[in-house]
Amino acid sequence: MGSPLVSLIIPTQRRRDGLITAALSTFRQAGVDLNELELVIVDNDQVDSARATVRALADEAPFPVTYVHEPEPGVANARNAAMARAKGDLIAFLDDDEEAPEGWLAALLAAMARHQADVVFGPVRGRAPEAVVAHRDYLERFFSREGPAEAGLLDHYYGCGCSLLRRAALPDPKAPFSAIRNHIGGEDDLLFGQMKRDGAKFAWEPAAWVWEDPVPARLTLGYTIPRAFAYGQGPASACAAASPPDRLGVAGWMAQGLVQAAVFGALAGFKWLIRAPDFASTLDRAARGLGKTLWWGPFKIHFYGLRAGA
Repeated sequence: MGSPLVSLIIPTQRRRDGLITAALSTFRQAGVDLNELELVIVDNDQVDSARATVRALADEAPFPVTYVHEPEPGVANARNAAMARAKGDLIAFLDDDEEAPEGWLAALLAAMARHQADVVFGPVRGRAPEAVVAHRDYLERFFSREGPAEAGLLDHYYGCGCSLLRRAALPDPKAPFSAIRNHIGGEDDLLFGQMKRDGAKFAWEPAAWVWEDPVPARLTLGYTIPRAFAYGQGPASACAAASPPDRLGVAGWMAQGLVQAAVFGALAGFKWLIRAPDFASTLDRAARGLGKTLWWGPFKIHFYGLRAGA
């Protein structure tokens, strides 16, 4: 068999059950030629904790499975390590807490061909266990990705999970993700932002959706509100990282964030007092506003790059 057309990539770190679910869902893809696929799993643990799991998965896979151990922590390190080993002209990313229905990859490929796109994104549907009751609707929305009702070209971009990339459109085909975002995330935002400036075409395909099953520790406001704050930092950080830096853009986002934090912060306080059911959503908007205002070094939160035992 020659080089695969599509390399499926799953980065993982100490999530055995989620990894198995994600990998098995790639085995069940329909409407695609399995002879043109490969799966690359990159283990971003200090020790090779996923090696045995991947070996067992490879025994039942309908296409080649490659195990990559990247001990240096960081989400960009993990993605780049997988990209360096992947052989495909097209790269499909699936996270280790996602599960793809059988028509997912076929829908991504059809959309890329139809729109002549460089990157195609699909929806993500957050799914919380039945035991989660408090703020359930908010938490499922938080871990979801919604987009246009109709398929078509986009003037913006989304995150890397549940996406299909054309390798030839990447600024660096082997290591496109910036290491400066290893510990805080947003390495995909930096990449897609650069690609947009270079004229890349982005598309959206509603049929290419996946489930997302967050680990229980993330299904709390203690995780999502700091994460919302970090998401809010994105626009101002991107302006600051531009070459040359967009200082006017930074100032604009900071001003907008200050107003957003003040208005929604006061509203969240009131909703907390009256026990309003949408309190969490309002607090989330306040946190994102605060992130736009407090976006630089001391306020960065590290969500990635944990070593074993951390």
